[in-house]
Amino acid sequence: MKVCVVGLGRAGLPLAAVMVDAGLDVIGVDLDRRKVEAVNSGVNPIPEEEGLDVLLKKHGGSTLKATADIRDANDASAYVVIVPLFLDKKHRPDFSILKSAFKSVASVLKDGDLVVLETTVPPGTTEKLVKPILDKSRKRYLLAYSPERIMTGCSISRFMEFPKVVGGMDEESTERAYQLYSNFSKTVVKVKDARTAELVKVAEGVYRDLNISLANELYRLCEKLDVDFWQMREAANHQYCQIHEPGLVGGHCIPVYPWFLMDEYDVPLIRLGRKLNEKMAGYYADKALKLAGKNGKVAVVGLSYRAGVKEACHTQAHALIRELKKRGLQVFGLDPMFTPEETEKLFNVRYMHNPKEMDAFVLANKITGLRLPKIKTVDVKNTL
Repeated sequence: MKVCVVGLGRAGLPLAAVMVDAGLDVIGVDLDRRKVEAVNSGVNPIPEEEGLDVLLKKHGGSTLKATADIRDANDASAYVVIVPLFLDKKHRPDFSILKSAFKSVASVLKDGDLVVLETTVPPGTTEKLVKPILDKSRKRYLLAYSPERIMTGCSISRFMEFPKVVGGMDEESTERAYQLYSNFSKTVVKVKDARTAELVKVAEGVYRDLNISLANELYRLCEKLDVDFWQMREAANHQYCQIHEPGLVGGHCIPVYPWFLMDEYDVPLIRLGRKLNEKMAGYYADKALKLAGKNGKVAVVGLSYRAGVKEACHTQAHALIRELKKRGLQVFGLDPMFTPEETEKLFNVRYMHNPKEMDAFVLANKITGLRLPKIKTVDVKNTL
C-alpha cells in the first residue's frame, strides 16, 4: 500500500515515519519546501521529537519521500490528512487550511481510494465539511476519521503503542482504515462512525481541562485555608480520585478543544471550566506583584507550553506576560529552547541575562538543571 500523508508538521511527520518503518510506502506532502528538502535528505526538522532522527536517516529520501506537489502522490491508494486547525480571534475554528488540503486530495482521488482525517476537529466535520469537498471529485472513495492521540516529544511511541480509534462513514470505510492502522498500531479500536471518533478526541481534551480547573479552584481554596495543596492532593488521590495538577493550561489541545463544543452547543460546565483556567494567568501575576513589588523585575522561566518543546504558539506565557505588564512589572524571559533574540521577538520581553538582577521569578514550566538565586518564586507548575 502506498500512503500519502498530507501535512508534515509535529504530528504528520512522525506519523509518516512510523508508517514507513512498518513497511508501508509513504510520500509526504507539505507546502514548506525547506521541510520537504530536509526529509528527502534524511534530516530531522523537529529535533526535539525523540526517535525521529533515526527513522528519517533510515528512510528519508528512499521509502519516505516528501513533495510540495500532491500530484506527485497521485498513485497512492490512501490519503491521510493531518494539517493544523486554528481558532480565530473569536475562538471559532478556521477551516481554511483543512479545506485547502482536501481540495488538493480531491484533485488526485481515484475510485477505491481511502481518505482519513486525523486532525482534531469539531464533531461532524468529516461528514459536513470533508465529504462535500471530496464528492466533487465524482470518485467512489472511502472516508474515515482517526484522531491523532500523541504528545509532542514522544509521538513515535504514541503512534505505535497508544490505542488508535477509527470510525468511518460506512462499515467498509471503517474496515479499510482499521487495516491501514493495524500495520503499525498495537491496538486499533473501531467505533460506530466518524462523528463518534471525532468526539472521542475532543472529549479527552475537555476531560483534562475540566479536571485542571477543579485543581486550580482547590489550589486557590487551599491558600485561603492555609492548607498545603500538594500534601492534600497526594493524600486525596487514589484509584477513584485523581486530582490533576493546577496551573496554566497551554498546548495545542487542552485549551482549544472545549471551544469546538462551546461554539455550537449548550455546555455550561465546560464553558465555566475554560473560564476558570483562563483566569489563572492573572492570578499568578498578582502573586508575582506581591513578591516583586511595584515596578519590580520579574522573570518568566519556561516560555514554551511544555518543557523540551520549541513552540511559541498555544503557550500561556503570552497571557502571563501581558498580565505582568498590566501590573507595571518589568518582565524578562528565559527558556533553554529559545535564543535571546527569539525570546525578545516571539514573546515581547527582554531576555534574562543575569538572574541576580531579578526581584522574583515565575516558574511557568518544569525545566530541569536550571539554577536560580534563592529568592521569592511563584511556582506555576505548568499543567501539560
